[in-house]
Amino acid sequence: MAALRMRRSLAELEAEFAREISRERRRQEQLQRSAAKRRLHREVHRRRRQGSLRFFVLVLTMITTALAVTAAMFTTLYLLLS
Repeated sequence: MAALRMRRSLAELEAEFAREISRERRRQEQLQRSAAKRRLHREVHRRRRQGSLRFFVLVLTMITTALAVTAAMFTTLYLLLS
């Protein structure tokens, strides 16, 4: 009777151990997916920020160029007409 009870409890322990391993594997997979998702989110955020910065620099460069050309044009016009 004691041997049967021990076998049953050993079988229960083995089953519980198998369930625990299965839960741990699922947890690890979930953590990996979560980490990959965070990494992708950070990458997208970084690219958007860089894109915004590049756009700002482009607009600033265009405005500066327009101002420089306008100043050069009026200076040349002033020199030619004076």
